[in-house]
Amino acid sequence: MTTVTVSSKYQIVIPRAIRESLGIRGGMRLHALEFRGRLELVPVKSARDARGFLRGIDTTVPRDKDKI
Repeated sequence: MTTVTVSSKYQIVIPRAIRESLGIRGGMRLHALEFRGRLELVPVKSARDARGFLRGIDTTVPRDKDKI
């Protein structure tokens, strides 16, 4: 586990190994979320980048006859 320090301006540096592993680059936007008492950073993806990410998903879901 890697430890980071919060600066007096509330900034942190994401360690190189993590940046490289996740493909985080300078200028990239991240959503900052508080989830169950922890901080999570999620990359912001444009609609163009997200297009097709559900390709191949199984859409054969059982449905109620009155909802068709």
